[in-house]
Amino acid sequence: MAEGQRPPEVDRIAASRKAVAARRSRAALKRDITMRVASPQEVVRRAFADATSSAGTMRVTEFLTAIPAIGEGKRDRILADLEISPVKRLGGLGARQRRDLMTWLNGRLPEPVARDGRSRLLVLAGPTAVGKGTVAAKIRETHPEIHLSVSATTRAPRPGEQEGVHYYFVDDAEFDRMIADGELLEYATVHNSHRYGTPRRPIEEALAAGKTVLLEIDLQGARQVRAAEPSATLIFLLPPTWDELVDRLVGRGTEDEAERSRRLKTARRELAAQGEFDHRVVNADVATAAAEVVQLSEASAR
Repeated sequence: MAEGQRPPEVDRIAASRKAVAARRSRAALKRDITMRVASPQEVVRRAFADATSSAGTMRVTEFLTAIPAIGEGKRDRILADLEISPVKRLGGLGARQRRDLMTWLNGRLPEPVARDGRSRLLVLAGPTAVGKGTVAAKIRETHPEIHLSVSATTRAPRPGEQEGVHYYFVDDAEFDRMIADGELLEYATVHNSHRYGTPRRPIEEALAAGKTVLLEIDLQGARQVRAAEPSATLIFLLPPTWDELVDRLVGRGTEDEAERSRRLKTARRELAAQGEFDHRVVNADVATAAAEVVQLSEASAR
């Protein structure tokens, strides 16, 4: 191309589309930070590993204001304290700035520290629509030696769900009786509608027989199990991105708009509680996530 000649129109269109895609990718990543799907430290590590990635090309100002509870005023004070220019991008930080930023994050927003193997009672929880049931079903299929607890619920069966396999479907009167008789290890009302609970006896019998037991329950139930059995190993299942979690919920098609909105609000609260758990597993691929949970169960059994 001769000097001063403008690039062909097709090149300009391609460059424009690439720029739009990059902006959308950074916007999605900021949502992941805000919704706590990705920790700030994880995003910083991605940026330092690849300066051309979505994380690497994100401005430090955008990164900091994406973190919950950090507004523009606090952001500017942090930048001044760390001696980082507002125009800097994460991937372009110098060695001293990288070290200081990570030290600040670890001091103010420490990541959950995984505990060593604890007991053969494992709890799998996570936000709504993250795929807990699908991962649990994969474990049931590939590792029948792991006892998968079956919960009781007052909601109606969804298409394809079987009594005694996916849930025990009971009415409110029977659920009340199970509570009164102390038959439930944990129970909770989920999404302000239906109740779920974990029958105690099958778990006690499986543990007594030397089996590993996996409970697939919600956040409220996980907290109750931790209170009743402090040695239980708690595993939090994360979506790969916040946008994918929303897509999964909308795509499932089993809830109306009001219910979806209610569940997304619940998901935000649930994601904020992941620091209470011993381990985190990302459900980007069901088979991989199931294998990671099984590895944790094997570590706990040793």
